[in-house]
Amino acid sequence: MSDGTAGTATADDLDARLEKHRVELTGYCYRMLGSSFEAEDAVQDTLVRAWRSYDRFEGRSSLRSWLYRIATNVCLDMLSAGNKRARPMDLTESTPLAQAALSPSPDNTWLEPMPDGRVLPAVQDPAEAAVAKESVRLAFMAALQQLPPKQRAVLILREVLAWRASEVAELLGTSVASVNSALQRARATLAERADSGADAAVSDPLDEGQRELLERYVAAFEGYDMTALTALLHEDAVMSMPPFDLWLTGHDDITGFMTTFGAACAGSRLLPVEVNGLPGFAQYKPDPEAGGFTPWAIQVLEISAGRLTGFHFFLDTGRWFPLFGLPLHLEAEPDQVQQGA
Repeated sequence: MSDGTAGTATADDLDARLEKHRVELTGYCYRMLGSSFEAEDAVQDTLVRAWRSYDRFEGRSSLRSWLYRIATNVCLDMLSAGNKRARPMDLTESTPLAQAALSPSPDNTWLEPMPDGRVLPAVQDPAEAAVAKESVRLAFMAALQQLPPKQRAVLILREVLAWRASEVAELLGTSVASVNSALQRARATLAERADSGADAAVSDPLDEGQRELLERYVAAFEGYDMTALTALLHEDAVMSMPPFDLWLTGHDDITGFMTTFGAACAGSRLLPVEVNGLPGFAQYKPDPEAGGFTPWAIQVLEISAGRLTGFHFFLDTGRWFPLFGLPLHLEAEPDQVQQGA
């Protein structure tokens, strides 16, 4: 980030001090914006602004607080257009399989997935780590997007990051009473969304039953065994596939879709990923032209009471697989090559 305006030692030191805050700032901006790429852009803008104006930073607050003030202003500017990112189930009613059609919507419609490692700083306190994971899960993120931007900032700073009301008031340039009022309104809005904690049953780390459930899911999905998959799904399980606005409810419609529209996914391979504080997988489907497997989706799974309550397929692989550091091709294993010969 150095631009040559300071001595090398000073510039390198400042770069290092700013960089220490990148992950937590990315988590904050991601919660504010609902977009992984916009969050990273916002953080880069924040750090550049901090670099350029550091000579005017007089230490009246901590460097961390100052960075959050800049990041908040960047996010509020980005949110001024009024766009609210969402999941398909936030925008339309569930579609019966018989009426299913794949209609894409623009990228800026959708809440985007994010690798845990880019937004969740390493912390020693298990309770703090659990709160951080819960606060980036898809249902909670979708609920956040329903809040006006300043209420969103107040809720994240107070409830997720545990800032004092006086600190938030100073950051936003307002009164403690105004902060408390905004927090009360934000809490009321979230309370109206009954699904905002729907996936909170996922433990951290996963317990033995949840690990076994995921192992059975991988076996069922890779084997494309719809009977085995049905046994793992809650009767009201949902499946979504951004950028398509279609979403399905119930294991009959989900497995019916997978054996019709999704039949080309038979024989897929799944690699585990940590995404949005939830278990997930990178799905590669067979590549009939090049051989091996080609990227198809980032899957994010929701679990409750020993069943899968939701699985969400993010299909824009050209964006998601590089973000997660995933290869863009998997070779077939030797026994698969021999079987296919």
